[in-house]
Amino acid sequence: MTPQNPENITAGAPAAETAPHISVEGFDSRIPEVIDLNAPRDGVPLVIETPAGLERCAAAIAAGTGPAGVDAERASGFRYGQRAFLVQIRREGSGTWLIDPEPFDDLKIINDALSGVEWILHAASQDLPCLSELGMWPDRLFDTELAARIAGLPRVGLAAVIEQLLGFGLAKEHSAADWSTRPLPEPWLRYAALDVEVLTELREELIEMLDADGKLGFAEEEFAAILGAGQAPPRVDPWRKTSGLHQIRDRRQLAAVREMWLERDSLAQKRDVAPGRLIPDSALVAAAKAMPATVPQLLGTKGFHGRAAQREAPRWLRCIAAARDLEDLPPLHLPTNAPPPPRVWTDRDPEAAERLTTARPLLQGKADQLNIPLENLLTPDFLRRVSWRPPEDISEASVAAELRTLGAREWQIALTAPVITEAFLNPQPLPAKEPKQPKEPKEPAGN
Repeated sequence: MTPQNPENITAGAPAAETAPHISVEGFDSRIPEVIDLNAPRDGVPLVIETPAGLERCAAAIAAGTGPAGVDAERASGFRYGQRAFLVQIRREGSGTWLIDPEPFDDLKIINDALSGVEWILHAASQDLPCLSELGMWPDRLFDTELAARIAGLPRVGLAAVIEQLLGFGLAKEHSAADWSTRPLPEPWLRYAALDVEVLTELREELIEMLDADGKLGFAEEEFAAILGAGQAPPRVDPWRKTSGLHQIRDRRQLAAVREMWLERDSLAQKRDVAPGRLIPDSALVAAAKAMPATVPQLLGTKGFHGRAAQREAPRWLRCIAAARDLEDLPPLHLPTNAPPPPRVWTDRDPEAAERLTTARPLLQGKADQLNIPLENLLTPDFLRRVSWRPPEDISEASVAAELRTLGAREWQIALTAPVITEAFLNPQPLPAKEPKQPKEPKEPAGN
């Protein structure tokens, strides 16, 4: 990678050097002494927030060469939704650009400037949704987090991967900051610029490592699958993701959670604040279980405290009252074609349990052999589904077809279908259950 300027290195650190290629087995012995990155090589750029500045940015990015490092900062936990409040882009020949999306309807001009260019993102699934809202979507993708997983790195956070492969320390102290703050503090902007500073060099190291291990094609299939999947459709009944909802066993109480969740979501959107900052999920569940009828009763419920709880208490009571009067109550569970939890398979379908318990350790062995996390070798849900409902005639071809239908990539199918087939054709019997010991009767009190 390009050496850092001396003033960009922590005082007292040795002169920067290019980190050598590191095999997974040789991390400790071959990583050079870590050098902290504390300032971008070209200085901290100004934030683009005018149409003229955005046009200048687009022209510079279009004139650059090679792939582009892309990142986005959100205000999760502070503002409503997951929109981006800062977009960072770095490309060879154009430098680093920091863009404030708030003054603009979209960033399609930037997307056009990147037409045909490979984007380098870390954990793309986190940033692509908010970039898509701005009219940005890559034609080609390299996900450094996913590449690091397939390469078998022990830690896959951005700072950890940069340290392991490039020998540079990257601070992450502002990752959970409120990026809707304006103006953004200079230390935050420095942090944001550094997030894309070495993505190109990191990509080169990961490609070298993946290619040496014969895994580059695996990663490329994964990147293509992310792009091919596009944006996930809106979630059906998003209120059912309320944390702690499993505690609710009554349909009317469930309706109370729904009514309060929908009201909270509407209010949060109107005020542009994270819903949890109004009332936490735990308070919604507690109130639904208690079904209070008065303000004092509501405010006495666990979690209902603070200004939003007190000021909006009548609002939440109206939701509970509406749920109390409903005739059309929501079902406790939505219909699903997913298999039941594996813990009940032994009783419900012992043969399916045998298939799963035989296949799982064999796949783990394959994953260990390839130095790939098991969940990346094959989505665990795919294994559960094919174990619960296997093909009528079990063969490598039929198992492969089933995995393909479920959405497994071709590289995953080629590596796992033979293993699963072998397990299904030769399942190991489940260990015999030990008979339950009868409980000894309690002695009467007073003896």
